[in-house]
Parts: sequence; structure tokens; C-alpha cells
Amino acid sequence: MLKSFRYLFLPFSLIYGGIIGIRNWLFNKNYLKSSTFNFPIICVGNLAVGGTGKTPMTEYLITILKDRYKVATLSRGYKRKTKGFGIANKETTALEIGDEPMQFHQKFPDVTVAVGEERLVAIPQLLHEKPDTQVIVLDDAFQHRSVNAGLNILLTDFRDLYTRDFLVPAGNLRDIRSSAKRAHIIIVTKCKSDLSNVERQKIIDELDPLSGQKIFFTEINYGTPYHLFSKASKPIAKETDVMLVCGIANPNPLKAYLTEQVHTYDMLRFADHHIFKMDDLHDIINQFEKMQSSDKIILTTEKDAVRLQKFEKELKDFPIYVLPIKHSFLFDDAENFNSNVINFINAYNKNKHGN
Repeated sequence: MLKSFRYLFLPFSLIYGGIIGIRNWLFNKNYLKSSTFNFPIICVGNLAVGGTGKTPMTEYLITILKDRYKVATLSRGYKRKTKGFGIANKETTALEIGDEPMQFHQKFPDVTVAVGEERLVAIPQLLHEKPDTQVIVLDDAFQHRSVNAGLNILLTDFRDLYTRDFLVPAGNLRDIRSSAKRAHIIIVTKCKSDLSNVERQKIIDELDPLSGQKIFFTEINYGTPYHLFSKASKPIAKETDVMLVCGIANPNPLKAYLTEQVHTYDMLRFADHHIFKMDDLHDIINQFEKMQSSDKIILTTEKDAVRLQKFEKELKDFPIYVLPIKHSFLFDDAENFNSNVINFINAYNKNKHGN
């Protein structure tokens, strides 16, 4: 929904929408070319500017696929300090590949994690470097139409459905609503856990899927926090006082979770993908030391954690914990979703080999 002041930007949104509409029309009419690879490619994306859960959904896909196939992820590597194509290795840092790819690399060290701004160029490079790869997951690539993925998974936030949003700068959409027609699967993320069947059907009716499009619903589940450096776990107690260090697009679900879980919390909020500097570190430490509680911790997200690891010398003795999250499918639909993804890969390989 629009905040009142954002209506002032509607003329700019209309201009932007016209540009995006023309671009999509050129792709649809093949004046601009989308390349299709003879290879199973899964795209995870959204129409909005961040905050729909793309990173945990990519991790979910890796989890269900990594024991069956040789999986690779390909991301742009937003805000990294390097350019061009690269594959993560043991010496790689978040500054070299970006925070989200670094998170994938640390959580799934046996999975190939690659970055490249031009996916059309990066995919052949990835397959050349890692010829045993059996499936590629494109992170945040739905709006980049130069590559036509075989399976498009589109995410939309339960509290900010793309059907109710406007294009930037008046709203949060970076692509026009009709682009959702290109999705094979639409996932409504960050739902309330007690979403009813009636509410579910109302949302499906509002999204108005095409024949063949499948719609799923997920909630975010938070795990047990673990220390940024020692990895020791620490359940959050009701009496714990938390200082939240957060640089993500939409912290509202996390704030709601902490409101229910802890005594009090303070928050130092940074821009999405913020690269932490020494001044930020000093602010974090100073703010934490002002807290009077005897049971206090610094809590951060997994995405922020990979950008704070460079301060190990300064922070290793502090109680700084990372809060993991994951998608959980509602209405007992996890197996249904998993089967759709696995069947896509298997059917592709069957057609490829003519069996």
C-alpha cells in the first residue's frame, strides 16, 4: 500500500512503468532476445524491491536438491567490490562475491557458488568451469530477461502482494504486475502461521493465476541463534535484552518476532546490503555497552553476519549471535512443491536423453 507522501511520485512511476512495459513488449515479440539453455535452470525472483525471502528460498532449493544433483547457484553479487565472473573458494570473502552468495557458500560448502553480472555470459562460464553441474539456481533474476529459465519461481510478500503495490518510486515494484504471467510457480511468503483456507482462496482469487500456474504459501520460521564466531547456540529467553543489528530490506517480520520473544530490544538499522565500517562497529559496541541488563546479546541476521565476520578480532569476545531463518510451507504443501521442482529437472533430463 502507498503511504500518503508517495502519491507525489506517481507520475515518475507511470514513466518508469511505460519504459518497463515497452522493454517487456520487445522481449515478448522477440525484438530483444531471451536465450534458452539446453540445461535445467531455476530462477528465484520477485517483482518488488527486496524483502520477499529470495535468499532463504534459494537455500531451501539447495537443501532439497543437493543430495540428488550437482547444484550451482548464480547471483549478480550485489555490492561486491569485484566485477565479472567468479566462483567462490576457501579464501573468498563477502566483499569479493557479495553477502548472499557468501552466505550460500558458507552454509553449503559443497555447492558451486558463482557470481556474474551478465548471466547470459556467466552461465556458459560456470558450465565450463564446473562441467558436472546438473542444475543451476539463479538468485534474483526474474526481471533479467536475457536468460529464459525453465522454471520461474516468483515470490510475493503476504503483507505486500504485488497486486496491491505500485511501481517505484511511488511503490515497491521494480517490474509491472503482468510480468507475473511468466512465473511457473508463485509463492506467497511470510504468511501468518494460522492462515485459513478461506484467506488462502481469497489470495489465490486476487492473484488470478493462469492455467498451469501453481500457488504456494510459506511462513518464516526462526531457528536457534548461534554465535557468529564460535557457532555455539543460545536459545532466546523471555528475559533476554537484545540489540538488533539489521541491514535487510524488510525487518518488520523480525521485529514482530522479537516483540513476542524477548523482554526488550533496541535496533541499529542499516541500509539493505550495508557494508559495515569501523564507525559502524564502534556504534554497535557503544550502543551495546549502554544496555544495563545482565542478560544481553547482540543479534543479527545471516545476511548481515557475513559482512560482520571481518571484525572477528574486535567482536569475538562479545555475545553476538546470528538468527537463522527458513521457509516452511503451509497446508502440508512442502512435498507438492518439492515434487514440482524435482519433476522439472527429471523431465528435462528425460527429454534430453530421449529415455
